[in-house]
Amino acid sequence: MRIAVIGAGALGSTFAALLDRAGHEVILVARGAQLEAVRENGVRLSGGFGEWQTTRLTAVPRLDQEDTGPVDLVLFAVKAQDTAAALDEHGDTVAGAPVLVIQNGLDGVRAVSAALPDSSCIGALSIVAASYLEPGSVTVTTPATTYLGRGTGQPDAEVRHLEAELGEALRLSAIGNFVGAQWTKLLVNQLNALPAITGESVQSVIAHRSLRRIMTRSMRETVRTGVATGIRFGSLQGLGNRRLRLFAYLPITLGEALPLLFRARMGSVPNPGSTLQSIKRGQRTEIDFLNGAVVRQARAIGRSAPVNEALTALVHRVEESGEFLTPDEVLRAVAAERR
Repeated sequence: MRIAVIGAGALGSTFAALLDRAGHEVILVARGAQLEAVRENGVRLSGGFGEWQTTRLTAVPRLDQEDTGPVDLVLFAVKAQDTAAALDEHGDTVAGAPVLVIQNGLDGVRAVSAALPDSSCIGALSIVAASYLEPGSVTVTTPATTYLGRGTGQPDAEVRHLEAELGEALRLSAIGNFVGAQWTKLLVNQLNALPAITGESVQSVIAHRSLRRIMTRSMRETVRTGVATGIRFGSLQGLGNRRLRLFAYLPITLGEALPLLFRARMGSVPNPGSTLQSIKRGQRTEIDFLNGAVVRQARAIGRSAPVNEALTALVHRVEESGEFLTPDEVLRAVAAERR
């Protein structure tokens, strides 16, 4: 297949390298130092999916059919906050081509579908943990499945076809109740805020008892907000509707078992989380589409999510100041917001 990957961050670069390794013709849309590095040496993949140096991949600053020709599939892998700009820039070029939207948050598939009404859009939720801290190089710290689907029903024929075409290369799995799975992934993404605020790895944050408790509370708010919204949580990595509803109302000390489970699954290689990676690269984070999404959904149904609101504000504080906070500073700030 001839595949365009829009977004050359950690996940976009990982998927571009895996597709190249599987023999597909890949066009990677990149910018700045990443574009220069990939044009010169390709993408170097290391870590959980094995070692690979791309051999045929083409890097471009912008898709242009006169230069690159039409594509069979588009992987839309930009951060949620960059969706509108990417659609403005590339929408006319990719209109009509099938689009796989690989994005965190709740609104990605809906936003891309609205902007590209002639394209068939499928959602993707990736549990892969990958680090891109150096142009042209990406390291997978946690290899995992990427889940495909759309809507609340069972996977349709097109979703199944994409799973068959690319499932082996990208470790794809088609699932039902994709909307519910987006909410489950939103809970998983609660791992990101505290590392971005403190500058520590996900594992280190979870190992810190007080920070782990804050993370647990933010996860409980997420589930309780989803339940109040009428969401039936989708199944991802052993997490499902029944288990998450139980978690939401367990005593907080028992609920801490969930982040500890995530930590165990990550292994020993420090995982910075995608939000901290954005801060270290001097880029805007997608926090408004992670913890911030919980805050908006809660407000929409007349509820509040004070822990998520505090964490969102603290990530923005670090974005603006460039200075990480100590655990004690985090505790005081979250306590003040919850009063």
